[in-house]
Amino acid sequence: MIELRAGSLRCELHPQLGGAVAGFWLDGQPVLRSTPAAQLTSARLAGSYPLVPFSNRIGRANLEWQGTQHPLVRNNGDEPHAIHGVGWQRAWGVLENDDTSALLAYEHRPDPSWPFAFDCSQTFRLSPQGLQMTLAMTNQSAQPAPAGLGWHPYFTKRPASHLRFAAAGRWEMGTDKLPTERKHSTGLDADAATLDVDHCFDGWDGLVELRDEVMLVRVRSELTRLVVFTNATRPFVAIEPVSHVNNAVHLFAAGVSAQQLGLHILHPGESMMAQMTIEVEAVR
Repeated sequence: MIELRAGSLRCELHPQLGGAVAGFWLDGQPVLRSTPAAQLTSARLAGSYPLVPFSNRIGRANLEWQGTQHPLVRNNGDEPHAIHGVGWQRAWGVLENDDTSALLAYEHRPDPSWPFAFDCSQTFRLSPQGLQMTLAMTNQSAQPAPAGLGWHPYFTKRPASHLRFAAAGRWEMGTDKLPTERKHSTGLDADAATLDVDHCFDGWDGLVELRDEVMLVRVRSELTRLVVFTNATRPFVAIEPVSHVNNAVHLFAAGVSAQQLGLHILHPGESMMAQMTIEVEAVR
């Protein structure tokens, strides 16, 4: 377990539980849903975890790729789909760390959860202004493979939490939690306490602001898609920068272009990388 400190910010990582951020605090106040790393029992309960080699869901846990069907593990209880990739359920090794930074790595070999070999790394850099994270993966298989990256941070929702970001479109969700169609959207500018949303937005401009009575949080990324999830029963707002639309491999097989979906197809030895920064400042 790793603790990072910089100024008024503190972050605890749990490499063995999915390379997850167990907790992230500003002067003791949780920025993310936070549990001390020594008490964390599952990455699913962490403050944030990596999404690799895909984000969100692959419908019915069945990957159809280049004419071959690959049944995947249904990896989240009764959920009928494969969800959030494999990195969040695997142990990551620690390659480097000091008081303000850490480098983690995971090597994947083909298994029932994902049929293509890849390796990936995460870097964490904490400054007095915020936490910067980088996620990278390389296709180590002998054939082109679908690929995607992202993060699943759960931000603390307080009574005055207000969420704002700009986007161009929103993918509507069916009762099976899979996208059905894309509609025009300008994003969100709403009080989080009453918000009910579970959608992927595209055309995101790379900035989210979440403000409450305690702190102002800004999420920045060069990724252009954003999954947002919360409702009145949840004490958090999940704000997830991702590289591709939910269920992208099935939509691609149905004829939607990889470019529109944000789906990367990595050839053997090819890599992709993404960054996210969580900036935090106290509200005076």
